[in-house]
Amino acid sequence: MTTAQLLRTAARAALPALAAAHAAPVVSTFGPLRNRVMPRLSGRGRADHVALTFDDGPDPLSTPLFLRLLADRGVHATFFVLGSEAHRSPGLVREIAAAGHEIGIHGWLHRPLLLRGPRATYDDFARARDTVAAITGRQPRLFRPPYGVMSTAAHLAARRLGLTPVLWTCWGEDWTARATPDSVHRTVTADLDGGGTILLHDSDCTSAPGAWRSALGAVPRILDTCAQRGYAVGPLRDHGWARPAA
Repeated sequence: MTTAQLLRTAARAALPALAAAHAAPVVSTFGPLRNRVMPRLSGRGRADHVALTFDDGPDPLSTPLFLRLLADRGVHATFFVLGSEAHRSPGLVREIAAAGHEIGIHGWLHRPLLLRGPRATYDDFARARDTVAAITGRQPRLFRPPYGVMSTAAHLAARRLGLTPVLWTCWGEDWTARATPDSVHRTVTADLDGGGTILLHDSDCTSAPGAWRSALGAVPRILDTCAQRGYAVGPLRDHGWARPAA
């Protein structure tokens, strides 16, 4: 066997191992396991506080309604924005920041990270981070992966870019056509406890058309339930969340 043939054979043999290494972090997608053994990745914070987070915006149609509701309730949240949507609506991104909300990134495009290599992953994160920084004058420090699925390349890229991945402990399943304010409230509060992080969506750009209305309708009831249980609600920055040092 020639040297070239040996190299090709070795490369073919290594591919399954490389693929497994790339996909290994997908185990964090399983919520019960993640919440138990990966508290920092899940966004676990102090026991008297709940972090409220929104994904997929900004959307000129829906996001202002969420901002108005949160302002009326005196609540701040963390918005994980898509870089492509931020680029389309920079004024709305500035409005989110000016209202005192925290801004993280959700990538440039809402595509599965497992289908991207290291370079594409890094470029996507960097483009989103730099776009938000240019709009707001402040570099985002938080990152949430599309679909909540990490890869080894994503962890490495996030570390290089000074981004901390954070997922959630409970969600509203508010992206489906069948979701209602009642179903979103019920789904969130079934798994809600002190120190938890809530995932909702302020845009339907990757959801069923109009699905954001179910989240908007559920937010007041979720906030009321948190108050009844003695939990303060706010962004991740106020969550007592164990973010690694810069």
